[in-house]
Amino acid sequence: MARKKQEKQLIELKIESIAFEGGGVAKSEGKVYFIKGAVPGDKVIARINKKKKSYSFGEIDSLLEESPDRIAPMCQHFGLCGGCSWQQLKYHKQLFWKRQHVIDSFSRIGKISNCEYLETMPSPRVFHYRNKMEFSFSGYRWLTEAEISSDDDIPNKDFALGLHVPGVFNKVLDIHDCYLHKISVPVILKKIREKALEYGSKPYNIKTHEGFLRNLIFRSSEYLDEMMVILLTTDPKDDADSKLKNWFINDFPNEYPEIQHIIHATSNSFSPVAVGEPYIIRGTGFLTERILDVTFRISPFSFFQTNSSQLDGFIAQILSFANIQQNETVWDLYCGTGSITLPASKKAKEVYGLELVESSISDANENRELNNINNANFICSDLNAKNASDILSALPKPDVIIVDPPRAGMHKNLVPAILEAEPQRIIYVSCNPATQARDCELLSDKYYVEKVNPVDMFPHTFHVESIAKLFRK
Repeated sequence: MARKKQEKQLIELKIESIAFEGGGVAKSEGKVYFIKGAVPGDKVIARINKKKKSYSFGEIDSLLEESPDRIAPMCQHFGLCGGCSWQQLKYHKQLFWKRQHVIDSFSRIGKISNCEYLETMPSPRVFHYRNKMEFSFSGYRWLTEAEISSDDDIPNKDFALGLHVPGVFNKVLDIHDCYLHKISVPVILKKIREKALEYGSKPYNIKTHEGFLRNLIFRSSEYLDEMMVILLTTDPKDDADSKLKNWFINDFPNEYPEIQHIIHATSNSFSPVAVGEPYIIRGTGFLTERILDVTFRISPFSFFQTNSSQLDGFIAQILSFANIQQNETVWDLYCGTGSITLPASKKAKEVYGLELVESSISDANENRELNNINNANFICSDLNAKNASDILSALPKPDVIIVDPPRAGMHKNLVPAILEAEPQRIIYVSCNPATQARDCELLSDKYYVEKVNPVDMFPHTFHVESIAKLFRK
C-alpha cells in the first residue's frame, strides 16, 4: 500500500531577526525557524518544508501582521529570480542588518571584542546600480504557479531568457523587467527573445551540449555612461542560427544606435562559464571606468567591481584605513586587475600586486601603463600554494598588506606567510564576513582588529563587503 503524502506543518511565528543568507528568523519552543521572504517584525503562518533536530526551514503561508519595516517590492519577479533577496525590506534596515551580520561574525566566529564597528556605507544608487548583468538562455523555463494552475496552453515553455531560479541549476525564469542594470535592459531582452523565437534558434543545453544561444550580457561604464551588449553563442549549426547571428550583426546595431559597444562572442566549451572569443560589431571592444582618478579599461569578459557608483567611496575607505605613507611599501594580495593597487600606488613608495589569474595580471599591467604609473608591480602567483611564504619572502618587506581574497577567505598556506612578513598594518577586505572573522582570529597572535566598516555594494541582497583594519601588537 502506497504511503500517503504527509502534509507540511503550519506554525504561527513572530520574526525576530534576519539570517545572513536572507531568510527571516523566529524561535519557538526551543527551536529556530528560517522563513523565506519574512522580515523582522512580521507575524506569519509559516509552512515548514524541511525539518532538522534544532531548526527548520519554511516559507510564508499567510502574513498575519506586516512588519513596519516591510515594503512592497518594485520588481514583478521578486521572490522567484536570484537577482534580489531583500526588496521587501526598507533600505535603511538592510544597512542595519548587514552591519549586524558583520558584528555577529566577528564576535561569534572570530571571538573578537573591543572592536569599533562603523555604520554600513550606503550605496549612492539602490536601483539600476549594477554595471554588469549576465542573463542565460535555457530550454527549461521555470513555470510560475499561475501558469501551472491555468487551463490555457503555456506558450514557449521550452525557451527562456533570464536568470536562474535559486537552488535549481537548470531552470531559468523568463525575465521581462529588471531594476538592477540600466533601464533599457528589459527592452533589449524582449527584442532578442522575440527574434530567437521568430527564427527558431535553440538555447544551449548544458547536458547534451546542443543548441546555439548561451548568454546575453550587459556591461556599462559609469564614467563615460556607455553600455556594452554581448551575445554569447556556440558556432551556428543550422539556418535558424545563421539567421539570428546575421540579424544581430547587421540589423540589431541599426535598431539600437544608443548602444556604444556591441559584441558577438562564441564559445563551444562544455564549461557553463560565460566567456568566449569576441567579435566586435560596434565600438572599441572595451569600456572605460575611473576609480579615484585612475583609468581602467574593461574588456568584455574581465572582472571589475559590480557597483560603479560605490567604487570611489569603497576604495577611498580602504586607503584611509591603510594610511599609506610616501616612504612605505605595500603588498596587495589577490589584487585582480589592480582596482586597489593602482590608487594605492599614488600614496606609496612601491606597491606589489599578486594574483593567480593571468588575464587579470595582463589587464592590471595594461592599466598601469595607461596611467603612466611606475611604482606598481604585478606578479602572477598562486597565494594558496605550499610555497606561499617563499614567494612573499622574495619581495621587499611590507609596511602595509592589503588582502582581498575570494569568499572562501585566505588559504591556510597564506596566513603564516603574512605573520612572517610582520607588516605594521593589515587591511582585510572581504565579501564574506564569516571567513574574514575566522582569518582575523588566525592572525590574532600578532594582530588586533581596531575597526571594521561594512560596505553595501549590492542593495536588496544580503551580500555585504567589509573592511577590517588590523594593527600589529
